Amino acid sequence: MLAGHFTTALIAKQKFPKGTLLYFLIISQLQDFLWFAFHYLGLEPTNPSDALDATLSNMMVDMLYSHDLIPQLLWLIIVFVLGKLLFKNTKIGLVSMALVSIHFGLDFFSGHMHHLFGADTLETGLGLYASNPYLAILIEAVFSVVALWYFFKEETKKGIFRTTKNKIAIISVFAYGIIFVLLIATKSFRELFDIPEFDLGFNSIIPTLIFTYGAMLYCLNYFVPKFILDKKL
Repeated sequence: MLAGHFTTALIAKQKFPKGTLLYFLIISQLQDFLWFAFHYLGLEPTNPSDALDATLSNMMVDMLYSHDLIPQLLWLIIVFVLGKLLFKNTKIGLVSMALVSIHFGLDFFSGHMHHLFGADTLETGLGLYASNPYLAILIEAVFSVVALWYFFKEETKKGIFRTTKNKIAIISVFAYGIIFVLLIATKSFRELFDIPEFDLGFNSIIPTLIFTYGAMLYCLNYFVPKFILDKKL
């Protein structure tokens, strides 16, 4: 899941304003950011190496340290301590743990297959990206719509006003995430746009994903705080 994780950060910030939106956005995608780091450390190599050949269904990576169940216990402890120390607030630490846990839970239904700890151990996901990517994307889209509906509904209750342009900008970020994975569900960009074969000489799939995540994170951190508070409420 890509876009769906970011929606949890918006709700976390809404419910626990002592934390910063940027912090919650990063924590909501912590496992994926760890995956990118571990890829470059040689611990979780990701294939196909050419982003133009990649699809949800053919992407191969053993997310041993970033996504498998047992390592999650370590990440939970780390984010609790991080949230508590950064904001001097135990609740932020607990919310950080919740975001990491929710990330794992959402990936169970819409994401790559994960395991207890290693490919030869108990499977802990449905693996829909490989077996039924369109169902995985549908699950993510429905979750994102419901989460955004709840987010905007709660803002209205609190007297927060957003312009139509601002709402469209926020929704567009999530639409971009959904469309991105939809385009590469079963066909690569090379197949879709009849791009000829050529050797880039480096693994381009991870930089492409980093750019995608980074662009979404930047846009949300820019647009979400732009609202007007009705002081009468």
